Amino acid sequence: MAYKNNKAGYENTLLGVLFLTFGFVFFDRLALSFLFPFMADELQLSNSHLGMLSSILALAWAVSGALVGAWSDRRGVRKPLLIVAVILFSLCSALSGLVTGFLSLLLFRAIMGLAEGPILPLSQSLMVEASSPHRRGLNMGLLQGSAAGLLGAVIGPPVLIALAEAYGWRHAFIISLIPGLLIALLIWRYVQPDPPRHEPRAHTPSSPGGSHRLALLKSRNIVLCTLISCVFLTWFIILISFTPTFLVKVRDYSPASMGTVMSCLGGAWVLWGFGVPAISDRLGRRPTLVLFSLIAACCPIALLYASSPWMLGVLMLLTYTGLGCFTLFMATIPAETVPREVMATALGMIMGIGELVGGFIAPTIAGFAADRFGLSIVMWMSCGGALLAAVLALFLKETAPAVLARQQRRHPGPNPAPSPSLEGNP
Repeated sequence: MAYKNNKAGYENTLLGVLFLTFGFVFFDRLALSFLFPFMADELQLSNSHLGMLSSILALAWAVSGALVGAWSDRRGVRKPLLIVAVILFSLCSALSGLVTGFLSLLLFRAIMGLAEGPILPLSQSLMVEASSPHRRGLNMGLLQGSAAGLLGAVIGPPVLIALAEAYGWRHAFIISLIPGLLIALLIWRYVQPDPPRHEPRAHTPSSPGGSHRLALLKSRNIVLCTLISCVFLTWFIILISFTPTFLVKVRDYSPASMGTVMSCLGGAWVLWGFGVPAISDRLGRRPTLVLFSLIAACCPIALLYASSPWMLGVLMLLTYTGLGCFTLFMATIPAETVPREVMATALGMIMGIGELVGGFIAPTIAGFAADRFGLSIVMWMSCGGALLAAVLALFLKETAPAVLARQQRRHPGPNPAPSPSLEGNP
């Protein structure tokens, strides 16, 4: 009993620390979107520049997430990487307040992306190992969905906009260094150095170093999650990058009204960030992902046609469900599909390829399209990404433990649901 209590205590402590860690990642990542209307004129930035700034961060995020995730699996090193990454991206975010033009801003955003990329696969790998099976979806949803929403989209907009209006956009960037250093201290103090490995690494000869990704690509769920990552990140990155500017320039909202709408979006992010994964624990990963992807497709349509700021705020609360879906295809389903020895590799690959397509290519195209056809076009691109995600999710193989147990009780047989393995996941 004491062991169980200690395990539950560490599970909650780890969740709290990693919640703050990944939440602050998105506070910094989204800061550019919220501050762009304040800095565009001074630095002579266009919609194309905004798209490229989002894209370079996503490209760096993709490369480092995939490579560092695989490296951490081979070496079993996670905690030191988290600490270094948090300090580095906090410094780069602060240095963004000292830039004098587009190129220097582009450089700091690229370095920031390199630092932020490994944080999600490392954090989710730590979280899934510390999670009780019945809380796995909830914990991973709180970490990835609600944390990013609360710090990045609820607290972020009013804080950053207030700082920018009172002291200027440069000070808003510079001040972000302080919480980053405090979070690095929390990781050093409370995260266990490395979860004990109860099985020797030689016990998994089927997963030797260089063959990881080839074996992962034989899994239907991993391939589908990677494709869903590409199109759903298109939905998210376009939406979060261009919505503040769209509301100010196209819908003629004041900065205060824009900040209020973005906070409603953030409230939905927090709510659905843990709500969708929690629902999936009972309903199943596949039907939940299909349903809430379709709802998420309505969000950019609401931005186009909502009649007033208050109505738009309500619609944001109801339709901004996608970040809860992210936890499913980017963390929970892969974690329930592959062995833990290659988990960070799988999560890094899904996130990395998704960031490359949906985070790097898509916003660049969207930025040029916005300059040519108007900002409204990017909302239709975002909608299309969520619709494609719903279609792809139809073909996923169910992995939720509770659902598989119910299926086994209804149709008992000699072969229960297998443990995660690179084999047996066609």
